[in-house]
Amino acid sequence: MYIYNVTINIEEDIHDAWLQWMQEEHIPDMLKTGKFTKALMTQVQVQEEMGGITYSVQYWTDSKETLQKYYDEDAATLRGQSKPFVGKFVAFRTELKVVAEF
Repeated sequence: MYIYNVTINIEEDIHDAWLQWMQEEHIPDMLKTGKFTKALMTQVQVQEEMGGITYSVQYWTDSKETLQKYYDEDAATLRGQSKPFVGKFVAFRTELKVVAEF
């Protein structure tokens, strides 16, 4: 099992519109690719020096190969849908391999 984690810091002046877009459009579109089994959106509770509000969105997938298919087939299109927010957020992505669940 793998987790594709996207951490995003969004400027406060567009936060509400971005949050609505994430919950109603982007995350459902990510799940519609069929490459992720579930998503979890969390708000980071540590205040960043640069300001803004930070979130972590975790998308669960069955394998590294399926994640690579997402990159090859869907990532450019889905990332492109964030254009209304360009310049108002910083994002970084990490891949996590699940070692054990308890």
